[in-house]
Amino acid sequence: MDLGGVRAAVGDLLRRHLDPRVREVALLDPDCAHELAERVVSFTLGGKRLRSTLAWWGWLAGGGPSHGPEAHAALSAASALEVLQTFALIHDDVMDSAPIRRGAPSVHAAHGDDHRSRDYRGSSVRYGESMAVLTGDLALAWADDLLHEALDALPGRGEAHRVWREMRTEVMVGQYLDLRSRASAERSVSVALRTDRLKTASYTVERPLHLGAVLAGAPSETVSALRHYGADVGVAFQLRDDLMDLQGDASRTGRPPGEDLRQGTNTMLLAVGVDLAREHGDTAALDLLKRVGTDPVPTTEVECVLDRLGACDLVRRHCRELADRGVDHLAPLDLDPAVRDGLIGFADAAART
Repeated sequence: MDLGGVRAAVGDLLRRHLDPRVREVALLDPDCAHELAERVVSFTLGGKRLRSTLAWWGWLAGGGPSHGPEAHAALSAASALEVLQTFALIHDDVMDSAPIRRGAPSVHAAHGDDHRSRDYRGSSVRYGESMAVLTGDLALAWADDLLHEALDALPGRGEAHRVWREMRTEVMVGQYLDLRSRASAERSVSVALRTDRLKTASYTVERPLHLGAVLAGAPSETVSALRHYGADVGVAFQLRDDLMDLQGDASRTGRPPGEDLRQGTNTMLLAVGVDLAREHGDTAALDLLKRVGTDPVPTTEVECVLDRLGACDLVRRHCRELADRGVDHLAPLDLDPAVRDGLIGFADAAART
């Protein structure tokens, strides 16, 4: 099954799992089905299927068959990652007060618009955020359901449950570190990288590969190599995203540029910039970077300062080094050529800034 085939198959599996869940909600309350449950479905189906594809590659790398009942069950388990992603992004947007996601109003913003258009009582902001929390909670419950149902037919289900449990916890801890760093105006490279590892690399790359591999009963050497690849490439993926937030455009990222700056996120890029400004005795640059997240600071001005200090180049190099190191971890593995090419291509894309 090629990449397009995996994405199409995951979409079909998600439909078959989620549509009955929407009907169950509709029996309880049609409005809830329309406003919450259908939003979970549309949001989930609008994803790029990145995590489920990586889990499928992990399954194949671990020796799982590409066809048959077990392959179908493994792909169903991989599909649960897409619903987990829905939960994570909806809640993340609430915590970030992000108005846009994938070029459209974020879920809490859409619920807030509904509140205003219907002339409801109370705060439209509070209503929108509360409804989005419920929508995300529903997605998390459905992700668990889909995974558990799929695992019944697979030999690696016990280990897979542990991977899933640890992944969910890592996401929460990473989000905690992100929120605390913003509130405390922390500018630390080590904390930024640890947050990237837990909040992004874990459930985006490392754990999907890990999940697929253990489902297939992969040997420990294979699991270890895939996890090391995932940790390195996953962090590179986030560093690339940090650079794109500063330098990208909304048509590619699906959100306005400078969101991390507006939130005062402790990215490696910003933390490196602060360190370099101190080292160079550049008080003007240091003052500007310290104001990020507190005062409105033009994105272009911050970009110029970070470029001048060499922060952007340093993060680009680190991104490339992580991607290359990740690929090196694959060298001992006897992988299907399509899987190896896919993983190498993903690592290259993660470092392409």
